[in-house]
Amino acid sequence: MIRTAFAVVATIALLGSAAAQQLEPIETPRPVLKSDATVNGPFVLVGDLVEHAGIIAKVPIFRAPDLGSTGTVSADAVVQAVRTHALIGLDTGGVTEVTVTRAARAIPAKDIEELITRALSVQYNLGKPSDITVTFERDIQAMYVEPTAQGEPRVARVTYDYRMARFDATLEIPTGSGKRGILRVHGRAQAMAEVLTVARAMERGTVLKESEVISERRPRADVGRDVITDRAMVIGYAARNALQPGRPLRGADLMKPDVVQRNETITLVYEVPGIMLTIRGKATEAGSEGDVISVVNEQSKRTVQGTIIGPGRVLISTASSRLAANTAAEASDANAR
Repeated sequence: MIRTAFAVVATIALLGSAAAQQLEPIETPRPVLKSDATVNGPFVLVGDLVEHAGIIAKVPIFRAPDLGSTGTVSADAVVQAVRTHALIGLDTGGVTEVTVTRAARAIPAKDIEELITRALSVQYNLGKPSDITVTFERDIQAMYVEPTAQGEPRVARVTYDYRMARFDATLEIPTGSGKRGILRVHGRAQAMAEVLTVARAMERGTVLKESEVISERRPRADVGRDVITDRAMVIGYAARNALQPGRPLRGADLMKPDVVQRNETITLVYEVPGIMLTIRGKATEAGSEGDVISVVNEQSKRTVQGTIIGPGRVLISTASSRLAANTAAEASDANAR
């Protein structure tokens, strides 16, 4: 009986001790003000600004900045706002203002431009998108949408006036929650072409070098068929007339450089089957390779026509070659006698 009573007393003592422990106050973390916060949605919640905000963490207290924007709120304003929701004893930790950024997904202006150039290229045959230059009537800035917005912008409609080189476009922009907004833009669009021009003024006869030829983009409508776009057709050629910077180079502006100068001493080449003679001569006019010029045979003092075949070398025409061949044959017969 005594043992039983002792066991009961011990059990009561243990239960009393456990109850006493349960009655001890549980220490909760003190709410602390943050120095910066990133928020999602149109409102700033208590939990966005305060660590350990407890049951009021999801309560909105301020309007959020615009999408992709950053703003500030003073510590005093936060303390006052949370006090109305029974949050007392907020530790500001020396923070005087909180920086708040609204999370967003950016759609760069360049993406909008590329969408329009692709649509114009396909629907209006303006050439490759990279060759189309778009100028908006009003500058297009980067657009910001909710970070949860799914999908990409797309051109819903575009029209183009060839005569005025003007376009109007309607784009659909994802805004979040499966919704799409509308963006309307208009301006000018031109198909461009690469043309070649000289970097400095050049006199007639100047041979064009790689460093002296530059590329420029011009509206394709202003580029004639004779405008040169291939650098290989320019480098190493000479100016037929004076050239000015900014003026597109045309076929008529260039010529092969002179390889024979007027009054230059040259080599005359007479060729017939089985015979080739070379004689000194003098050029009476300048010319480039392939040109037919007049030359003087210094031995016979005759003026004959010949084709320039290289620097300082002129191939005499067929009639003159026959005359040279006959002369060579006669000289050979005389020597045989």
